[in-house]
Amino acid sequence: MLDFTKHFATRVRAMLTPQREPIPGSGQVPNSAGGYAWTVTPWDRLDRFLVLGSEGGTYYIGQRKLTVENAQSVAECIALDGPRVVARAAEISESGRAPENDPALFVLAMAAGLGDDATRAAAFEALPRVARTGTHLFHFLQFVGGFRGWGRGVRRAVAGWYTSREPRELAYQLLKYPSRDGWSHRDALRLAHPRPRSDEQRALFARAVARSRDVEVAGEHPALGLVRAADALHREADVTPERAAETIRAHRLTREMVPTPLLAHPVVWEALLDDMPLTALVRNLATLTRVGLVAPGSAAAETVAGRLADANALRRARVHPVQVLSALRTYASGRGVRGQGTWSPVARVVDALDAAFYASFGAVEPTGTRMMLALDVSGSMSARVLGLEGLGCRDASAAMALVTAVTEPAHRFVAFTAGEHPSMWAGLGSGLTELALSPRQRLDDVVRTIEALPMGGTDCALPMLEAARHRWPVDVFVVYTDNETWAGAVHPAQALRRYRERMGIAAKLVVVAMASNGFTIADPEDAGMLDVVGFDAAAPRLIADFAR
Repeated sequence: MLDFTKHFATRVRAMLTPQREPIPGSGQVPNSAGGYAWTVTPWDRLDRFLVLGSEGGTYYIGQRKLTVENAQSVAECIALDGPRVVARAAEISESGRAPENDPALFVLAMAAGLGDDATRAAAFEALPRVARTGTHLFHFLQFVGGFRGWGRGVRRAVAGWYTSREPRELAYQLLKYPSRDGWSHRDALRLAHPRPRSDEQRALFARAVARSRDVEVAGEHPALGLVRAADALHREADVTPERAAETIRAHRLTREMVPTPLLAHPVVWEALLDDMPLTALVRNLATLTRVGLVAPGSAAAETVAGRLADANALRRARVHPVQVLSALRTYASGRGVRGQGTWSPVARVVDALDAAFYASFGAVEPTGTRMMLALDVSGSMSARVLGLEGLGCRDASAAMALVTAVTEPAHRFVAFTAGEHPSMWAGLGSGLTELALSPRQRLDDVVRTIEALPMGGTDCALPMLEAARHRWPVDVFVVYTDNETWAGAVHPAQALRRYRERMGIAAKLVVVAMASNGFTIADPEDAGMLDVVGFDAAAPRLIADFAR
C-alpha cells in the first residue's frame, strides 16, 4: 500500500517534509539558501537588528540588501507603535546588550523622521540616553539627515544634549570626541544654537566653535583648566614625555587629547592607564604591550588584569562580550587583523581577557536541565560577526555556548553540517560530531578547534535526529545558527516533535540567531520553541529562564 500521507498531510506528526519544501499549512517562506523557514515578527527582527546590525551582511545577503530589509522592518514597527520602538532601542542601548550602538542610533533617527508626533517627541527625549558620547551624537546626525531636515525638534534635542551636561563632562566630550562622519562639535553647535546655562558652558561653546586651539579659554572652573591643559600640549613644541605625563595625571586627560608624537613613549601610556576607560583599555592592549609598558611580571600587566577582573566595572562601562572576544582573538595572535604592528602577548593579560568574556555576560543561575549545545558550522556560518575582521559567526557562537556550559554541568557539545562525512567527522558519520569542549579551555583554543572543522550545507534538524537515534536524554536543544537551513530530509521542528514522541521527554528548542535576517527554524505556534538573538549579552539568561 502506498501511504500517501508520507508525502502530503496537514498534521506534522503524520509526515516528514524535506527542508527544500514548506511544511503544508505551516506558513513557512523561502529562506535565502533555498530552504524553507518561518519569518520572525517585525518586533523580533527589530531586536535582531538592534543587537546584530547589518554590517558586512551575511553569507547569502549583501550588506546593502540586509540593511534595507531591516530598515523596512523597523519602519513597519514605527508605523505600528513608534514609542514602543524608541523605548526598545533605548533599553537595549542603555543596558549594553548590543556590541555596537549604531543600530540603536539609526532606529532612533528613523523614529525621529518617520514617526508621528508622539514618536518624534519620544525619540528626541531619548537622544541623551542613546547618544551618550560625542561620537554617538555625530552618528545620529548623519543618520537623521536621511529622514528629515534640521527642524525645531532636532535643534532643540541637540541643544539639550549640550546644555544638560555639567562643565567637566561637557569639556570631556568636546575634547575626547572632536569630530566623526564629517561632523564636528562646531557644526552641531552652529546649527543647534544652544543657550548656555552658565559662564563655563558659554566659554566651552566658544572654544568648540573657534577654528583654532590658540583661542584662550578664560575662567577658574576645573573644566576650563582641562581645555587649557589639552590645548597647551598641542600648542607647545618642546613638551617632554615626562611633562606630558604630569599634565595627563593632573587633568585626567585621555588618549585622544594627547598629540600623536607623545604616544610613542611608555611614560605617557603609563599616565593614561591610571584613568583609562575600560572600553579604551580593551582597545589599546596591543599598543600598551608594543610600547613595552605591559610586559610579563610588570605592574602595568597586573593593573590591566585587575581591572578586567572587575565584573561590576565591566557592566557599568557596557563592555560587550563580543568586544572582549574580538580583543582576545587579536591580542593573543600578536598581530593586527590587517597585519599592522606586532607584539608579544602577555599570558597574564590573555587569561584576564578570557575571564572577562564570561564576566561580561553577568551572573546566570543554573537550571539543572540536560542541554545539548549545537553549533551550526556550515559554510554560511563563516560570515564575519558585525563585520569584524578575523571573527566568524561559527567561532563566536562556540564562545557564547561556553557561557551556558559554565553554569549547566549536564551539557553536551555538538557541531553539525549537512551530509555524510565519514572521512572528516569523528564518530557519527552523519554530519554531526560531539566536541570535547570545556569551559576550562581558553577561548582562543576553543575558537581554533572550531576553525579546524569542515564546512558543508546546513541541516539544523541533525541535533534532534541524532539525539533520537542514539537515545540521548536532552531537555533543551540550544541551536546556534543563521537559520539558513536547506539540506535536510526533515524540518527541525518536525525532528523535535519526533524526538519528544520517541523519548517521552518534553524537550524544548532554543534557536540562537546569529544573523539579522528574517528567518527562524522555531515554529511560532509551538510554545516549546524560543528564538533569541545571538550576541545579545542577555542571551544566556534568556536561555536559562526558558529552560526553567
